[in-house]
Amino acid sequence: MSKMDNLRAMREARFEAAQKAAKPAAPRKAPVAPVAPAAAKDAAVTDAPEPADAAEPTEAGNCGHQSMNGRRCTREAGHAAKSHRYS
Repeated sequence: MSKMDNLRAMREARFEAAQKAAKPAAPRKAPVAPVAPAAAKDAAVTDAPEPADAAEPTEAGNCGHQSMNGRRCTREAGHAAKSHRYS
């Protein structure tokens, strides 16, 4: 046997061993979320704080988009350019 034949045989043996070790997964049922009372659900919705919009204009009509390092876009609000300009 050549070196490649030996490698192929070892790879196939490893694959067969892995197939024997792997057992078929039993089908799971999807978890069902508990149903909350309607009164508690309404209270939770009204008590939730409003999320801050990261793209809302901040000062002097600027776009205000914030980059990952904290800098803000200096283009005008609602700019058509795809990229932001940070300073």
